[in-house]
Amino acid sequence: MTNVLIGVDELRARLDEPRLRIADVRFDLADTAKGEAAYRSAHVPGAIYAHLDRDLSDHSLNGLGRHPLPDAETFARWLSLIGYAPDQAWVVYDEANGSFAARLWWMLRAVGHRDVRVLDGGCAAWVAAKAPFTDAVPNVVPTSVEVRYAESTTADFAEVDALRNDGSRRLVDARATPRFRGEVEPLDPVAGHVPGAINRPFADNLDASGRFKPAEALREEWLRMLGGVSPERVVHMCGSGVTACHNLLAMEHAGLSGSRLFPPSWSGWVGDRRRAVATGDV
Repeated sequence: MTNVLIGVDELRARLDEPRLRIADVRFDLADTAKGEAAYRSAHVPGAIYAHLDRDLSDHSLNGLGRHPLPDAETFARWLSLIGYAPDQAWVVYDEANGSFAARLWWMLRAVGHRDVRVLDGGCAAWVAAKAPFTDAVPNVVPTSVEVRYAESTTADFAEVDALRNDGSRRLVDARATPRFRGEVEPLDPVAGHVPGAINRPFADNLDASGRFKPAEALREEWLRMLGGVSPERVVHMCGSGVTACHNLLAMEHAGLSGSRLFPPSWSGWVGDRRRAVATGDV
């Protein structure tokens, strides 16, 4: 299975490695300053902070959902500021069972960085293990960075519109089932889902402790849900292209590589009210 997760014990043992880079991706959709405030108070030693709205989204882009994916040049500028280098080993974490950290994990992978892992269990696991915290913000030396997203990592509006009627492919929505069905919609102006999509709430990837299920169990669940469709023919979405990355991470953890992200997701889809909407179950 693909090694995309790291446990507390391994991370704690590696804290002094010079090429290790750690990113704290804590965030709260209802209080966008909360995650950074928590980071300033206490974080894993050596961690820099990655703000979902400011660093991992580009709100100058219109029509691309609530958390528009930055273009490669914009992402490269942020990577430059935090001292990114291609030979670094990256670990990312949050306090939301990986649902925000997975966004940075996916972005780094999409620009070709393979050595990036998510802390399994996040802050809760770190606290439970009585692992060290600090309020010291690390000094970073800016670097010169150029990156590009691999074309094979994303799907656009036209492709999603086509694949929703193609039984040989799958569009997987990571939102909670009541939102997928259109029973509630706390964030976006239209409730429901893209016709033809199937629902796999990202929380289904986790066990009762908030850690990822064993790779073998996830593989069995995903293969059963995909019904013979290969990973390369799977596209993931959610509300705004964030928690969909959690499903991508789960598939990679299960050894099912090659699926892609629809970054605008539901909030981008309903930005044009002419696009089709479905409610209820598939």
